[in-house]
Amino acid sequence: MKRSEINMIMENAVEFIRTYRIALPPFAWWGRDDFQGPTAQTIIERRCGWDITDYGAGDFDQMGLFLFTLRNGLLADLKRGGGMCYAEKLLISRQDQISPMHTHVIKAEDIINRGGATLAVQLYGSDDQGGFDETAGGSVFCDGVKRPFAAGEVLKLAPGESVTLMPGDWHAFWGDGGDVLIGEVSTVNDDETDNIFRDPIGRFSNIDEDEAPLHLLVSDYVKWFSGN
Repeated sequence: MKRSEINMIMENAVEFIRTYRIALPPFAWWGRDDFQGPTAQTIIERRCGWDITDYGAGDFDQMGLFLFTLRNGLLADLKRGGGMCYAEKLLISRQDQISPMHTHVIKAEDIINRGGATLAVQLYGSDDQGGFDETAGGSVFCDGVKRPFAAGEVLKLAPGESVTLMPGDWHAFWGDGGDVLIGEVSTVNDDETDNIFRDPIGRFSNIDEDEAPLHLLVSDYVKWFSGN
């Protein structure tokens, strides 16, 4: 992705989020210099902030996702069973823009339609080793109510509705009939290692630095602040 495209996506996302009277936290507006020193250490190590991906495919409109990690715990806390064991994100899924089929090994998550159009979520179960199984169904909880699903079934979530996905629940999603603002509440989020895709794609984008960043992405932190 070109950095200019990423900057434009950020600007459009801010306007979309403001439509629903949601404000991003102060660190959303930090410049590069604000990330220097101990004040920013927690933000950097927990990978909070802007995240825009085309999954390395080069066609954001067809396969991509906007995310902003609002808060995130540490895997060390999750492993010891105490401390900050949760994460929260805002996502924007555009109309017919696929977030591709994947699952998680560790993370359980609530995917919540916070506003906009219908959120379509396609579901599959796992095989005995946790791999994708095109014949496997299963069950999920939708707003606390258990709901069985057949292999490949598509849930349609209206604003205010949600689905709880456990490790091994394979899922893809997109905006149906328009763009959707999504909330994600989960256990600790580790995007570097805990996204298992059905197809061999990347989690983060390759960036062509054709202009300066409007705001840093979480994927910029390692490259620009490797000493932290």
